[in-house]
Amino acid sequence: MPLMQLIILALIQGLTEFLPISSSAHLILLPNLTGMQDQGQVIDVSVHVGTLAAVVIYFWTDVKEALIGTLRMLTGKVDTYGSRLAFLLMIATIPVIVIGLILKVTGLEDAMRSITVIGWTMLLFGLFLYWADKRGETVKTAYDWTLKDAISMGLWQAVALIPGTSRSGITITAARLLNYKREDGAKLSMLMSIPTIVASAVLIGADVISTADAAAARDGAIGAVLSFFAALLALSLMMKLLRSVSFTPYVIYRVILGIILLVLAYNGWAPGAAG
Repeated sequence: MPLMQLIILALIQGLTEFLPISSSAHLILLPNLTGMQDQGQVIDVSVHVGTLAAVVIYFWTDVKEALIGTLRMLTGKVDTYGSRLAFLLMIATIPVIVIGLILKVTGLEDAMRSITVIGWTMLLFGLFLYWADKRGETVKTAYDWTLKDAISMGLWQAVALIPGTSRSGITITAARLLNYKREDGAKLSMLMSIPTIVASAVLIGADVISTADAAAARDGAIGAVLSFFAALLALSLMMKLLRSVSFTPYVIYRVILGIILLVLAYNGWAPGAAG
């Protein structure tokens, strides 16, 4: 893969994975709108590994608590912050794994990768985020996360399997509807991404390993490193901005991009779905 395309892909993935604007949609749109070759699963997995490393490092204190708590949870005890966090993250991840498997087996996953679908999801879920952000109170913190809230956010996370919805966007929307503070809702959303990305990598990991060669491994390594730094930067900026700014700038971006894509789609511009 040309180095410039690899750099662009890694930066797009890193910058958009944790912002509520849908990284998957941007990765689908890149080959559709530019004529570039589809990056393939090796690069997809690699850049996701890079963003996974970024969120683990950024929230290392909580991740460490959850890792230690996992061992305690496995003994049947959910009586500490870490064990409770590990348990709730596990519960929140189940819906996206189940529905993701269904979509993959039925082939619906590929059927939804179209400009029209992304246009509508960008627009509608962007407006949904705006409504939830304005409606929701700001009273709960991440330490108030409950089983009921984890199930609710987990179900909403599964909706993000529709391209353009945005995993972080829909889980943040759910958190705001549940009255979490903006920064704490974003934190929960980011922590939820860890088991989700791991599950996704495992799901397609066997195919990636069986088809990867030396060149693909090199490209994957470059993509992982670049997406790591881009994701760490995006995470830092968003978490700092949320202390004083709402999600409105992201909503504006989503609405504008959604309208542009729908205009293209309904005026006969049809490059075909990305594979």
